[in-house]
Amino acid sequence: MSDRSAVLPQYLFPKQALTNFAGWVAGKERGAVTTWIIRRFVAKYGVDMGEALESDINHYKSFNQFFTRALKPGVRPLAQADLVCPVDGAISQFGAIEGDQIFQAKGHNYSTTALVGGDAVLAARFAHGSFATLYLSPKDYHRIHMPCDGRLVRMIHVPGDLFSVNPVTARGVPGLFARNERVVCVFESAHGPFVLVLVGATIVGSMATVWHGVVNPPRGGELREWHYADQQIALGQGEEMGRFLLGSTVVMLFPPPPLAFNPDWAPTRPVRLGEAMANFANL
Repeated sequence: MSDRSAVLPQYLFPKQALTNFAGWVAGKERGAVTTWIIRRFVAKYGVDMGEALESDINHYKSFNQFFTRALKPGVRPLAQADLVCPVDGAISQFGAIEGDQIFQAKGHNYSTTALVGGDAVLAARFAHGSFATLYLSPKDYHRIHMPCDGRLVRMIHVPGDLFSVNPVTARGVPGLFARNERVVCVFESAHGPFVLVLVGATIVGSMATVWHGVVNPPRGGELREWHYADQQIALGQGEEMGRFLLGSTVVMLFPPPPLAFNPDWAPTRPVRLGEAMANFANL
């Protein structure tokens, strides 16, 4: 079966209703039922609870509490690199932005303008720069951390579809990451601007940031935007910046010149929070 055929049912699913229901279920405290669901999830996906700050499954009152669990201090040390990996997950794609085009999968590109919600001026800052797309599977730690020091200047909630973001869907749905609902976080750093995009997906109940809290729901049809230039919201490399309530994908944009990525990186390779991602080019 082709990837296109495999994802065809997703066009027909009531993704919005399913996502709303999943978010409602995941947020409920149901005692023994919640513990049973978490136990089954841990067994099915092989979740390593030994890394969790609270390893006892019975501690979690809701599935969301479990899913956004914290890690023990020190289990994800930061590498000596300009940019560190912000999540546990797997590499979808990474590399140079060709003009304004980001490579999604064989036969599929999408534009930086589309990704950031239609702001061509913002997108132009990343022309001929670099990108990295990282996929978080259900078993992964689902908090997102800073790849480098940054000062928040803007956040944009872009409404959109709720397709799955797994590798098969990435190969089968054109413009997937600029099509799904997303939260675009714009930072300034010592090396210029960078964008960290939290991409929603089917049954992703919500996305949250440390400075705002839950961004969605609400899920209206209008783009929403917040500006922080007059505030001093600064986060250090490795600090938590947000989280997914159920899993998804992170896309990052960096300005030119192109980054020198970790030579060990390759598509589909597993990655861990804090490992070396890239260094800025020597000018």
